[in-house]
Amino acid sequence: RSNAEETMAWSESVDTLLANKDGLAAFRAFLKSEFSEENVEFWLACEDFKKTKSSTKIASKAQKIYSDFIQADAPKEINIDFHTKTHISQNISEPTLSCFDDAQRLIYSLMAKDSFPRFLRSEAYKELAKKQNNGNQKRWFPFL
Repeated sequence: RSNAEETMAWSESVDTLLANKDGLAAFRAFLKSEFSEENVEFWLACEDFKKTKSSTKIASKAQKIYSDFIQADAPKEINIDFHTKTHISQNISEPTLSCFDDAQRLIYSLMAKDSFPRFLRSEAYKELAKKQNNGNQKRWFPFL
């Protein structure tokens, strides 16, 4: 795919966006401008966490995610319901690879329904898409 096609493809789904290095970077920058980048950071931390093989690493990574995103007054506290937060708090002493799944689903849903549509309407995305398109036209039509 060309860059322009790739940029346009981001609008297909939040999955397409998150799976693309440049799309992820653009989305993160947008969330940062809205002071809500903790959502995508949490989601990425969970994706990384689920790939953890060593049991000692599982415990330390789980603790880090908990202290960064879940516990009260965490530096990057995510907005999840009391029930989910309590459930994680009760199980964090013996974490499993799925211990953040519910919270991750909530945050994913929030990004998909709220942040993602705003990102697609943002000037940042429109500018990026326009730039990519203009660059492509020049490549195919040197006389433009």
